[in-house]
Amino acid sequence: MTVDSISDTIHRLVLADQEILLVGTAHVSQTSVEEVAAIIEREQPDRICIELDEGRMKSKTQKNSWESMDIRKVIKEGRGFFLLANTALASFQRRMGAQTGIKPGEEILKASDIAKERSIPLSLCDRDIQTTFKRAWAKSSLWNKCKLMATLLSAAFSNEEISAEELEDLKKQDTLQAMMNEMAKELPTVKEVLIDERDQYLARSIFEAPGHRKVAVIGAGHTSGVISTIAALDEGRDTPSLESLEDIPKGRPVGKIVAYAIPLLIIAILAYGFLSTGWDQGLRMFLLWVAVNCSCTLVATLLSLAHPLNIIACSITAPFFALHPALGVGMLGGVLEATLRKPKVKDFERINDDAMRLSGWYRNRILHALVVFLFSSLGSMFGTLIAFPLLISRM
Repeated sequence: MTVDSISDTIHRLVLADQEILLVGTAHVSQTSVEEVAAIIEREQPDRICIELDEGRMKSKTQKNSWESMDIRKVIKEGRGFFLLANTALASFQRRMGAQTGIKPGEEILKASDIAKERSIPLSLCDRDIQTTFKRAWAKSSLWNKCKLMATLLSAAFSNEEISAEELEDLKKQDTLQAMMNEMAKELPTVKEVLIDERDQYLARSIFEAPGHRKVAVIGAGHTSGVISTIAALDEGRDTPSLESLEDIPKGRPVGKIVAYAIPLLIIAILAYGFLSTGWDQGLRMFLLWVAVNCSCTLVATLLSLAHPLNIIACSITAPFFALHPALGVGMLGGVLEATLRKPKVKDFERINDDAMRLSGWYRNRILHALVVFLFSSLGSMFGTLIAFPLLISRM
């Protein structure tokens, strides 16, 4: 393979049976939009490859994509954290786009529109963002999972304005990749998933896409990784398959052991209190467990501004849900909030704009259900962490 670097972000890759023009773009730059259109016009490719997956393409092109979503079903199926992460990520990109004056990913959609107008075959070459988060989640410890969520939420809720210098730098890079880079700094253990694997996935998807003369529009941050992987593919060296990069690994055994061990240990401690130290002491230990877990969940749901009935329900059930690894008071809180305060049409219409502001997460009923889900989950978790050593001390 030979590489002709036309500029810092545009590279022509000449392989044995195909030619690929890699166009590295910034997702919040009008220059990138114009550049993509000009390159496609000049190159006349027989296929256009873009850095999007089917899910994100649908969310960008179908205005009613949110309206078809059942928030209660999402939370019941255990996808609440992933939807929260995805929404926070989208909000980060939209906020950056608002400050740069262009919608994030406009140059990607421009390439898609041109492909449709001229009947050029189009390939969506990125890995599903949910798969990326799930792989990162599965490979993370409990502490790293907390840091991952904190990084996402802090980026989404930050009201800090970027400086003129930062704005120019932002226009030269991929905002999604920029956020991935920040998360990788905080979580070096999942850097492989957040950065390296996406480069490999994009490269293989572009390499294997039908066609002999392709234009691939990707974030500028991916270009070096994609070029090195395509070189390896062209030379026949081993690289991960798409299937292996899409596979969701099973959670760490230690995490599952802890998830079951803590509830079982708490049950054993409470049983010990009744059987070995007498009814009175056992009852005191049980009431301590209930009081601590109820109190933490109560405070958390109050902070989330949940519906009064939801606050009561979550607080009462938290001590018992915490003893079952497959259940969670967060699931109850999120589903009940969406039931008691059923989302309206305006919530679906405003969800993207509301997600850019902290107040919007409380005002929008879809986002608010996610807030209640998160806060009630954290309240019960902190309640368990606080109650556990207190119970041990009373044995």
